[in-house]
Amino acid sequence: MDETAQITVSRTSPDDVKQRQILVDLDDQRIAYLLYGKSVTRSIAPGHHTLRVDNTWNKKRLEFDVAAGEHARFQTVSRPGRFLWFLAAVFGAGVSYVSVERE
Repeated sequence: MDETAQITVSRTSPDDVKQRQILVDLDDQRIAYLLYGKSVTRSIAPGHHTLRVDNTWNKKRLEFDVAAGEHARFQTVSRPGRFLWFLAAVFGAGVSYVSVERE
């Protein structure tokens, strides 16, 4: 019987702004710097966990439970803020918002 579980966090949504990196933390430990089109998979202990994503403009936190043998999959997206493209053109960077959802 498998006593571990797995987590995969992907950044592959076509709605993503495809700029900058998203920092991914699992239980306060950094597990990845995700650029657009990338994903990370880790073996984890079954139980309660906290997933945090941060695109350096915005942060989100999601608590979840995973059972032994289960593979929890999440999608993170960096979405454009209201004036992202204008601010990027003028200042070289603009605000974007990050989300994370279980698939």
